[in-house]
Order: sequence, then C-alpha cells, then structure tokens
Amino acid sequence: MLKPVTPVDPRALAASLQELWSPRVIGELDDSYIKVAKIHGELVWHSHDAQDELFFVLQGRLRLRLPDRDVELGPGELFVVPRGVQHLPVAEQECLVLLIEHKATAHTGDTQTAQTRSLADQLRAIG
Repeated sequence: MLKPVTPVDPRALAASLQELWSPRVIGELDDSYIKVAKIHGELVWHSHDAQDELFFVLQGRLRLRLPDRDVELGPGELFVVPRGVQHLPVAEQECLVLLIEHKATAHTGDTQTAQTRSLADQLRAIG
C-alpha cells in the first residue's frame, strides 16, 4: 500500500524530482492515486476516456489548453478535466503540480510519446 503513515510535503517531493513530465505516486485514496510532477514546456494533446483528472498547482503557473478555451491556474488553484475531454498541459516556466487520478488512468491516454510514463515508472520511489 502507498498510504502514507506520516505526513508528506507534496511541494517538496515535486521539487525534488529530476525528470520533467514524470509523475510519481505519493499516496492513494480509495481507487485513486495522488501524484506529484515537475513540469515545464508542454506535454501532448490527449484525453482519458473513462476518467476525470484533477490538477492542483503547488508552485508556478499551468495552462490547460482545452478544445474550446484555455484554463490558467496559479498556486493553490485546481481544475478537474472531465473524462473524454482533450487537453494539453503547458507550463511556460517550471511548475509543480499535484494530480489525483483513478488508478486505471494512463499517463497520456491512448497517445504515446517519448514523454509517456508507465504506471510502473510512476510508482518508483522518489529520491
């Protein structure tokens, strides 16, 4: 089980990551994983057909490009991308995020790129 038995600092864990766009699981809540990531630049247009995805900005700014609009998030703000909605995460500067995703959520949906991370990779210990 990945349920923390002591308090964790998501911002510090995200800041310690060396790889960009490589989320790491830091906990679990029922059927969902809690992940942190360090991001900069853009990922890839993708969707998750059967799962919603929550983005919470810990530090920096994040733009979520959607087909009909852009959503701008700053520290302490969150947005849930509804299941099936195409989205493109973009960070002009380094940004730290916390994600909450169903355990079945594939990193970049059905879209595979060099940035796509497997669940096994996301479950690796930080540090």
